[in-house]
Amino acid sequence: MLKRTNIEEKLKSYRDKSLSEKAILDQVQAILTEDTNHENRILESLESGNNSNQNNFDFDLLESSRIYHIDQIEKICIDYRLRFLNSKYFKGQIPREAISEIKNLEKSHDTVLSGLKIMAPSKLFKLENADDPLLFAPIGNDYYYLIHKWGNDLHPLRKLMVLPFKNLFNLIVLVLLLSYVATLIIPMELFTRDNSSSNFWLLYFFMFKMIGSITIFYGFALGKNFNKAIWKSKYFNA
Repeated sequence: MLKRTNIEEKLKSYRDKSLSEKAILDQVQAILTEDTNHENRILESLESGNNSNQNNFDFDLLESSRIYHIDQIEKICIDYRLRFLNSKYFKGQIPREAISEIKNLEKSHDTVLSGLKIMAPSKLFKLENADDPLLFAPIGNDYYYLIHKWGNDLHPLRKLMVLPFKNLFNLIVLVLLLSYVATLIIPMELFTRDNSSSNFWLLYFFMFKMIGSITIFYGFALGKNFNKAIWKSKYFNA
């Protein structure tokens, strides 16, 4: 009767012939140490940040669907009131998946990524005095490569909710509409017994002045600005 072959024992015998147990442990430890050092270097780069606007990518390995021009990034930031800033200003947690994506890119392209930027709502940045992040690396010539996206998707109505802050015209239209609604709600009898159209529009004018004044005060007091002015500003009141 022939003894059955234990494949695990055979595997160990092949390994023991080529390497001692200490050599195997040393190799594994070296690999883990190198990987930890690589992650620490990436985290340090994300936290310190720099103003590099180009990386040495191997263009044959890039996915065209992940490449975006600065004009496209600017438009989406303005439409949804987002900011596109250096990674050092990001105060959220960078997920391990994003770190892994950076490691894979650096390994496949044989480079060290720099100038990393993040697109996210203002509340996720540490802004200086003056709902989902996307991590980008600059390619050059105002093109950026999307490395990783994490977090939850934006609210489906966010574009509509921030529309008044897109420009001055939109804000004025909103104030006009709010003034009209407020004029309809307020009983005319509180001010006059003559419920004529001229009195209605006079009340509308005063409502417009009141709501407009509150809007201007709110904007100046909290340092608010329009989407086009803030999308790449590191200041919360600029």
